[in-house]
Amino acid sequence: MIDREGALSLMGTYLKKDNLQKHSLATEAIMRALAEKLGYNADAWGIAGLLHDLDYEETKDTPSRHALETARILEEKGIAHEIIRAIKAHNGDALGIQRETDFDFALTCAECITGLIVATTLVYPDKKITSVKTKSILKRMKQKEFARGVDRELIRECEKLNIPLEEFAELSLKAMQGIDKELGL
Repeated sequence: MIDREGALSLMGTYLKKDNLQKHSLATEAIMRALAEKLGYNADAWGIAGLLHDLDYEETKDTPSRHALETARILEEKGIAHEIIRAIKAHNGDALGIQRETDFDFALTCAECITGLIVATTLVYPDKKITSVKTKSILKRMKQKEFARGVDRELIRECEKLNIPLEEFAELSLKAMQGIDKELGL
């Protein structure tokens, strides 16, 4: 299996935009927290968070290809099938792949909530993630016009992990607050 340093290097090779790298770091942090909570391998789940959008800059205009190129790259690197499966499943709606495992659901809801948390942070006067409260994220979840690109239904897939939305929002926020310097928030 690839280690974190190798995954960071791979991420840096394919993701040139700073915001995409930060999104991947945020997803990694949430995935690690979820793995620890649910009793899974935090390293594998964190690697999936780092690598899930490797092909995004190339496929952003063709959602039906997103994650397929990433899967090809990772297969060539010998990355574990379960990681590749979860990465493909995070775009399962566009690819016609059903999310089935906890890993699949976790990556999908984790990567989706990062955008909502960042958007919530940016409306705070100090724009610091450490100032954000879980209740603010939950309030923004209800506001469809806020961060329109964030798919609230995919965030709610946390419930398929037997984690209520409020608890998931709190876990995700704390995970991202733990890397606030890396996120620049």
